Amino acid sequence: MDAVGVIARCPCFLSETPLSRGKNGAAAAHGRAHSLSFQSCRHLAAFQPSPFLALSSSCRHAGTVRARRTKTRIFLPHLVAAMEGVEETYIMIKPDGVQRGLVGEIISRFEKKGFLLKGLKLFQCPKELAEEHYKDLKDKSFYPKLIDYITSGPVVCMAWEGVGVVASSRKLIGATNPLQAEPGTIRGDLAVQTGRNVVHGSDSPENGHREIDLWFKVSELCQWVPAQAPWLME
Repeated sequence: MDAVGVIARCPCFLSETPLSRGKNGAAAAHGRAHSLSFQSCRHLAAFQPSPFLALSSSCRHAGTVRARRTKTRIFLPHLVAAMEGVEETYIMIKPDGVQRGLVGEIISRFEKKGFLLKGLKLFQCPKELAEEHYKDLKDKSFYPKLIDYITSGPVVCMAWEGVGVVASSRKLIGATNPLQAEPGTIRGDLAVQTGRNVVHGSDSPENGHREIDLWFKVSELCQWVPAQAPWLME
């Protein structure tokens, strides 16, 4: 009997299939092999050639883009190993960072760390998108000013992937108030005021997924393997 489970937010099925049979129809070996049957192509990306065994892309925006269901069988231990610790995060260089010419400096911090860049674009944020992105702050007194700020000029949108990338990126960025951020962090080195703190980073893996889905189309995200991958991870 098939057993149903949920792995990385989508269902999959663990089933038993007979082993190969001989010429006379008799089983060549006793026993049954366990395999997983995916109902979502998002998880198949985990087995594409990526240094971080990416879990993202082709099944984003499920509400508007219906991906064809793919039925592929893999062994459970490989799946568990592939999914361990891999995260996505949304990083945005705010209008002040773009106007000050800090785009290259900020991108280089994440590249040098060794994370995988999956999406990158210069973008003029419309008011509706800014309001959706910051909807959790709608009741704050500074909300209107924040929306005006984030729509005042182009921003640079980035999707990054890696093991523990969310927490590590927050450390690279530094405290919200640049005056309290440690030297060596982006805000600690490049900003002096909270209202002009140059960069945004997702605060959780869940928000990383949500924000990437919000700011990027499926076609704007790339699956690729950098040449330095063997020197970053064993």
